[in-house]
Amino acid sequence: METTSAVAPARRRTWMWLIGLAALAFAAYRLMTAAGGGTPAVASGTGKPAPPPVPVVAASARRGDMPIYLSALGTVTAYNTVTVKSRVDGQIVRVAFQEGQTVRAGDLLVEIDPRPFEVQLAQAQGQMARDRSQLELARRTLQRNRELFDQGIIARQMLDDQQAAVGQYEGSVQVDQALIDQAQLQLTYSRVTAPIGGRIGLRRVDVGNVVHANDEQGLCVITQVQPITVVFTVPEDDLRAVLDRTGGGRGLAVEAFDRAGQKLLATGTLQSTDNQIDPATGTTRLKAVFDNADGALFPNQFVNVRLRLDVRENAVIVPGAAVQHGDAGTFVYVVKPDATVEVRPVVVGPSAGGETAITSGLAAAEQVVVDGVDKLRAGSAVQLRGADAGAPGKAPPA
Repeated sequence: METTSAVAPARRRTWMWLIGLAALAFAAYRLMTAAGGGTPAVASGTGKPAPPPVPVVAASARRGDMPIYLSALGTVTAYNTVTVKSRVDGQIVRVAFQEGQTVRAGDLLVEIDPRPFEVQLAQAQGQMARDRSQLELARRTLQRNRELFDQGIIARQMLDDQQAAVGQYEGSVQVDQALIDQAQLQLTYSRVTAPIGGRIGLRRVDVGNVVHANDEQGLCVITQVQPITVVFTVPEDDLRAVLDRTGGGRGLAVEAFDRAGQKLLATGTLQSTDNQIDPATGTTRLKAVFDNADGALFPNQFVNVRLRLDVRENAVIVPGAAVQHGDAGTFVYVVKPDATVEVRPVVVGPSAGGETAITSGLAAAEQVVVDGVDKLRAGSAVQLRGADAGAPGKAPPA
């Protein structure tokens, strides 16, 4: 009995301490709320604290001209490609070019031993000199025979025979001249020159090799890269639009981008359209020409091509990141003056360069969210940051 009576006062003292601490905590809470100007903000009708504003980046819709492009995949092709071959047989005594060198038409590339052709030329020239002397003698004899025939000293047959001999020697001289021309041509062919200007690839022969006119490999390959062309394909459904805009000799602007589609490599002009559609793919080939003065395009390079078909003038333009897609269609988050967002259905037009034209549903100067849309809902409070953070509709600082 004494033990029980001793424990009861201790328990009462513990409960009194706990009640006192609770009263002190409640009093401190009241003091803190009074210093803060009232009770914490709550969501309307829920009794729960309102969520903080969502930090977003917004951009203002603007009016401008939006180009309409046709995108395609293309391959760079040389404007001209020539496999340089020897036109005579012989041994190479000189290679006059460097691999990768840019040459002009007529530049010496390879020299073949010219001595056999020089001998042939000298032989033909000697034969020509002999036949010309014989022709001259025959013509003088013919002149004397005519005088003798007129005097009745020789018969008609001797005059005719001499006339035939003159004609025979004249034919021999003509054959000799042809042989001389052929030998001179062979001698000219012993100096292999560039048929076009362009860039030389890796050489395929070395000094000392014997080449033949019928060799398939050739001596080297020259590709003309200034200008240069890009061949790309477009669907047959888009061909009519291309043909309508290329009538009358008008050239459409063509842009070539790198494999990632980010870096502009060159700008050129549409040159021609193929004359048929590939039935296997339902596409047709187009060719564009580029100056390529800086050498940014290289034969067989893969590029992304944009063909500029038209320009939509005075369009409402927003960054492409602002356009969202949902079950109800395409929409944007519009920032209202009270720093909340509205879900606005829109009809989009063409896109280019990371921007999209809005056909309807949005006016110029309205702000649309371009970053931070993941946490947004209709009516969400936002706090703008970034480029347009100082524009109207900015939420007050938290």
